[in-house]
Amino acid sequence: MEPDSLEAWASANLKSTFAVIGLGGAGSEAAQDLVELGITGVETCVINTDAKSLDRVHADRKVLIGQRHLKGGGSGGDREAVLAAIEDGKTDLQARLEEYEIVFLVAGLGGGTGSALLPYLAGLLRKSHSLAIPVAFLPFHIELESNPVRRANSLQALEELEHLDGLLLALSNEKLRRFESLPLQRVFHVRNTYLHRLVSSLVDMVENPSQLNVDLASLKRHLRDAGLSTLLFAEQHVSEPERLINQALTETLLDFDLDEAQSPSALVHLDGGSNLTLRTLDRVLHAVQHRLGRPQRLMFGTRTHPEPREVVRMTAVIGGLRRRTARQALSTAPPPTLPLPIVR
Repeated sequence: MEPDSLEAWASANLKSTFAVIGLGGAGSEAAQDLVELGITGVETCVINTDAKSLDRVHADRKVLIGQRHLKGGGSGGDREAVLAAIEDGKTDLQARLEEYEIVFLVAGLGGGTGSALLPYLAGLLRKSHSLAIPVAFLPFHIELESNPVRRANSLQALEELEHLDGLLLALSNEKLRRFESLPLQRVFHVRNTYLHRLVSSLVDMVENPSQLNVDLASLKRHLRDAGLSTLLFAEQHVSEPERLINQALTETLLDFDLDEAQSPSALVHLDGGSNLTLRTLDRVLHAVQHRLGRPQRLMFGTRTHPEPREVVRMTAVIGGLRRRTARQALSTAPPPTLPLPIVR
């Protein structure tokens, strides 16, 4: 597919209410992985300053920005050049993105394009009715130690993202070291598969009706006063529902830290079979209260399917993260090895 100009994209008839937007090289590759893994009802788009990189990926739409300034050759790690280039098409780009209800903005930090566009577009969308969810891939520590430009780009982008509040998904490349014996391409596929589960679970939660419903309006209302938040996912056998919150908080590729100075908030949605009982729900909610130190606000929803199911799935939005939670992760040692499912 040939890349579109901003003008051509502005004239497109976009029908999906959910979008995954890959920004820069790493974000574009992740968006392509999400397409191949399959997400129902989600449109995918990739935006880049590098024409050759853009040509290699597959997505519903492709947008090349900065043709006049950067000539399709990429940003060279220059955030300011990308921000100057995007100004030409800012109005059209914002108008097209605002047609979606939920926009996942995915980028690797460190380079110029993703580090510039991720907080910039998230900030634009936060002023509209759209729910922008920035997804930042945090660089490996060795990248930051040996390249001061990548460190500066990453820290600047994270500072801007954290001050936006709302949802921020910071996935740590450093945590991928637990899979260091696997081929590199497969390691990044593990990360993207984990992101696919997060995206799919949130879309499913707000798109499909439940007995105790959590729709998009409920999610936005919860986030309004939640401060900096993250999205968690877990699955456990229906006989051990208390383990859901611990699994979600520990067996994760996300980097975050709760702020002990404020009470966290939680929105919890359970998806199970006809054997999902009120007692099971009660056990999960009490475990959440215990693990989070009795959150000030706790919302919940449930969906049950006609047939019994051995597994119950939890999607949770946790608010009250420490303001420097993602920036701190760039300078801390990697955690001990923890089990995570590997997609074969």
